[in-house]
Amino acid sequence: GIVSLISLAVLSYERYCTMTGMTEADTRNYKKTWTGIVLSWLYSLAWTAPPLFGWSSYGPEGPGTTCSVNWHSKDINNASYILCLFIFCLVIPFVIIVYSYGKLLCAIRQVSGISKGTGRSQEQRVLIMVVVMVICFLLCWLPYATVALIATFGKPGLITPAASIIPSILAKSSTVYNPIIYIFLNKQV
Repeated sequence: GIVSLISLAVLSYERYCTMTGMTEADTRNYKKTWTGIVLSWLYSLAWTAPPLFGWSSYGPEGPGTTCSVNWHSKDINNASYILCLFIFCLVIPFVIIVYSYGKLLCAIRQVSGISKGTGRSQEQRVLIMVVVMVICFLLCWLPYATVALIATFGKPGLITPAASIIPSILAKSSTVYNPIIYIFLNKQV
């Protein structure tokens, strides 16, 4: 799940850099692509390994069919880890996504100001794509984050195993939606 979040943030930043001309798209050189993939996995590993070394722990999630961070433990060790996960693995990637797509929209708006004809429809299409991607990101990850925070900081037993199934499935399927949205809303693909 964390790899998918970080990958979406890296992808949004890379798309911003390529579209605004900060870096040039080169279909023969995969160094930048591999760097993004490796950094996504290393960052994710850095945030998923601490429970193996004593900062929080892993345990069954929901009805016990999957494994996740122990959301139900109320000690400071677990609460601090979950709070850090929330900040560094949800809030920061979301800020990067909003920043990257926002700057991309500003760049397209400047270009469409120069060329009035096709620029306006391209700007609207990219705006729709950005809004849909951000909404999908929030729809996939906010329920899961909310359930995790309520289970961690709320009253014991407030989140039942059945109530955590849908948010968990949504979060874990989030990487499927971004490419589909990009393909259907991008004329160049």
